[in-house]
Amino acid sequence: MYLTPFTSLTWAYQLHYYLCFRTHRRLPYFEGSTPADALKTAVNEICERCDYHLLQLNTYPDQVRCLVSMQPAQTISKVIQTLKANSARECGRQLGLVAPVWAGGYLARSVGKMRIGAVRQYLDQQPQHHGYEARLLPPVYRYRASNPVSLSSAHSSFELNHHLVFATQYRQGVFTSTVGEGLSTYWLRVAAKRGFAIDQISVVPDHVHLLVRVVPKMSIEECALLLLNNGQHYIGQRFPELLVQVGLTQLWQATAYAGTCGKVSTALIKHWLDG
Repeated sequence: MYLTPFTSLTWAYQLHYYLCFRTHRRLPYFEGSTPADALKTAVNEICERCDYHLLQLNTYPDQVRCLVSMQPAQTISKVIQTLKANSARECGRQLGLVAPVWAGGYLARSVGKMRIGAVRQYLDQQPQHHGYEARLLPPVYRYRASNPVSLSSAHSSFELNHHLVFATQYRQGVFTSTVGEGLSTYWLRVAAKRGFAIDQISVVPDHVHLLVRVVPKMSIEECALLLLNNGQHYIGQRFPELLVQVGLTQLWQATAYAGTCGKVSTALIKHWLDG
């Protein structure tokens, strides 16, 4: 059964990231009010120009720490590259700095309205939340990685956790526990092949929650499209009768939710940077 792949999605999202990068050899280029103000102005202008929403910024003599809200199609690696290259050029021109201004590495952490522990608990409670747990044969499937996959990327330290939610077309009940297990197993193979990690999955008949981690060069939109299209291909090949029975022409709605989460909340990071 052929199902048309998705090329774009309509999003509901809240994607917050804490970013930090340092000067070359930890040199105090931005010591004093004039260099610090020049750097703050440059970073603010770059974010506005490139459509990054800067939530909080703090500069130090030898580093920048900021909290940025991004869009699903944007990648951490591109944001860092843009911030470094443009701020080095603009501050170098104003302050007479000699290149290179910035060191090669960076730190990136996802944060969010909810901490990651609360998100994990929310996924675990999906069967009870939707009233399926009391059934004799609950049409649900839950997966949680016992040994989370380690991800790496050159010149960076990162932890980029995302909560994804996908719904079936017209919110039709398609998944059973058996189908959910098969889909989850297939998704884990896709993740291993394409370089991201799935830490948790909760499948109920008409929607799926996932907790995924990505590398800095992958956007959450790219990750979501890989999951949606490969999942749709799997169901179309293995369980086409399920779609025919409920009259679906696509498995998924062309919409998704993505939210970041981490060990600390957005509010805490924002307060810390402000202080």
